[in-house]
Amino acid sequence: RRFPADLETAIYRIIQEGTSNAIRHGRPARVEIVVAHDDVDGIHVEVRDDGIGMPVDAIVERARAALRNGIVRTALGLYVLQAGMYLLPIATVMFLARRLGPVHWGSLVFMQAFVTYVTFLVNYGFNYSATRDVARHRHDPDRLKDLLAGVLGAKVMLAFLSIVLVVPVAIIVPAVHRNQDLLWPAMLWALAVAASPAWYFQGLERLGIVARCDTAARILSLIAIVLVVQSKDDAWKVLAIQGGLLLCATVIELTVAYKEVGFRMPSTALVRQTLRLGWAIFMLSGAISFYTIGNGFMVGLFGTSAAVAYYVGAERICRVLGTLLTPIAQAVYPRTSHLATQARWRAARLAKTSLILMAAGGCAMGVFLFAAAPILVQILLGPGFEQAIPVLQILALVPPMVAVSNVLGVQWGLALGLDRLVNMVMYAAGLLNIVLAIILVPHYFQIGMAVSVVVAETFVAAGLYLVLRLKGLDPFAVAGTEWEEAPATLPA
Repeated sequence: RRFPADLETAIYRIIQEGTSNAIRHGRPARVEIVVAHDDVDGIHVEVRDDGIGMPVDAIVERARAALRNGIVRTALGLYVLQAGMYLLPIATVMFLARRLGPVHWGSLVFMQAFVTYVTFLVNYGFNYSATRDVARHRHDPDRLKDLLAGVLGAKVMLAFLSIVLVVPVAIIVPAVHRNQDLLWPAMLWALAVAASPAWYFQGLERLGIVARCDTAARILSLIAIVLVVQSKDDAWKVLAIQGGLLLCATVIELTVAYKEVGFRMPSTALVRQTLRLGWAIFMLSGAISFYTIGNGFMVGLFGTSAAVAYYVGAERICRVLGTLLTPIAQAVYPRTSHLATQARWRAARLAKTSLILMAAGGCAMGVFLFAAAPILVQILLGPGFEQAIPVLQILALVPPMVAVSNVLGVQWGLALGLDRLVNMVMYAAGLLNIVLAIILVPHYFQIGMAVSVVVAETFVAAGLYLVLRLKGLDPFAVAGTEWEEAPATLPA
């Protein structure tokens, strides 16, 4: 008898997958396929073979093959880098929150939030735009040399521009002016972070050198901070130590990169070309910065240093757990960018799988953050930070939203070159975040900022999905286009 077309297609796929696995792994001499149906048990599909099964050696070999995979190696490198970027700073926070207290540590993180805008300006979105170009031209040494020269020249120019802009702001804005003693150590830290050539090695799917150098710098920073910071007046030393050691790591990484492709002096033409390359991503990053990097700064403009400490402390705890999935997203991005130019359905399948995994992981992290907030604040921030607990519980809604928007916006949207559409959603969210912050933060301080962030992140995830559906680019739909020519029914 015949079944409905969609049911026959499902049976066909089951048989296709079963026979493929049997032949690939079992090396059988004979494969039997049985399809049975009755009104009691329904449809029964069985694939049997007389092969060798899946021996232990084969499992080990598959594990080794997985470790040789570019995405897996990049993800592992990013996890090491992520540990250096977030787990080690959490250890630093545990020490500094107790040593400096909410008020002085709040001043420190407020200035870090302020100069993070400098990092954003100097980075100029190269972590995505240049990474995408490296991934697409990874076998063209001359193009890679141009990219290194162009990005280096652009970053030097943007660093000088940022210094010119920071000086008057530090005079005009009272909250920044009150913390003048932290300004230039904070600038050293910001420029050191922005100078990293991680974009180059990420595009090549070889982040091991960056992971090792940056993690070593952060470990040494933690040791030095514990030894040197003895009183509340030593807050500037934290930024000076971190910035100096990260700058040393950047020099080593650039040396390795230039040894591979050779040095080329930046030229005006290369700098201009590189800035044009990254403009759309820079605009996207600017939109994202409205509701990510600037939140601690917004609290400091309208509230006290203690309120900044409560918000930033909770935000950093949330970021540590929420970004455990970020290495997967960053590792997949170069591959989807590469596949999008050759086989869109394969890029969509990769994005679809990543979306399911990231969303599930984000939900699990959100539940954990909400339930464990009192314990996490007590352990990581210490006495005097109890007001950070409700902030962390509100921010527990952020990880699943970030996971979804990262896949839809970066892994899928940017890989397809939909920079303008993604930018529109991000800018709308950034504007929403600013408006809500202006309304809520003066009255509710850290709580108001947390609510603003959650609303903005939800808007981004929902907005990106709606835009993709309207454009006919829902990754779940595009992922199935490769099978359009496959038989829709089974033989009678």
